[in-house]
Amino acid sequence: IDDGRNGDVADDHYHRYMEDVEIIHSLGVNSYRFSISWARILPSRLGGVNSAGVAFYDRLIDALVHKGIEPFVTLHHFDLPHEMETRYGGWLGAEIREEFDYYADVCFKAFGDRVKFWATFNEPNLFTRLAYVLGKYPPARCSTPFGTCKSGNSHREPYVAAHNMLLSHAAAVHNYKKNYQATQGGSIGIVIAMKWYEPLTNTTEDILAARRALSFEVDWYVLLFIHLSTSATTSMRMFISALHSCATKKNY
Repeated sequence: IDDGRNGDVADDHYHRYMEDVEIIHSLGVNSYRFSISWARILPSRLGGVNSAGVAFYDRLIDALVHKGIEPFVTLHHFDLPHEMETRYGGWLGAEIREEFDYYADVCFKAFGDRVKFWATFNEPNLFTRLAYVLGKYPPARCSTPFGTCKSGNSHREPYVAAHNMLLSHAAAVHNYKKNYQATQGGSIGIVIAMKWYEPLTNTTEDILAARRALSFEVDWYVLLFIHLSTSATTSMRMFISALHSCATKKNY
């Protein structure tokens, strides 16, 4: 940057949230979607809940409610405590599911009396591709031919990460519906980056290609929750199985 500035401060929402709320209110907006930083609430599991982090979101939510603005809260928007990466390998470790469930529970207890709309994850289908296939987002893991990261396996890791994220989502949803929904009166879901694919021609080959693309991009993350994943993702599972079999034979 020409004048030597950096992005350390950025929009400074942490200190200027009251100004932001006033601007939102002045525009006549009646809802505000934001994400809670897992690292701000639980920078270290061993260190316990960060009361200063909870206090910030308390103030923000109170300010929104006071102005008649409905808070829509996302629990994970691409960031997580560094400890999760060093201890478990981030979303590649099955242990992170329990950690996410605990973090979500802390948020439900702290903010659920005022937050009625929860999202567990923001666009996990986009995140896993950018973080574990292409290596463009932290933890920047990939392998050829998708990128030249220091470490990673673009043919395997995105599926492992997505699997753990989906099971983490399921655990948090189960907890909320079982222990909080009746008293807090809220709802919980997930945010998916949606795309649609149309076949280039009416040939069977192109039609199957479009369906397969949709299976990889959306179906796996959405239809799972309405019990349609078995038939909808069959082509995806067959394709992955064939790919991994081929890769093993070639020592890819």
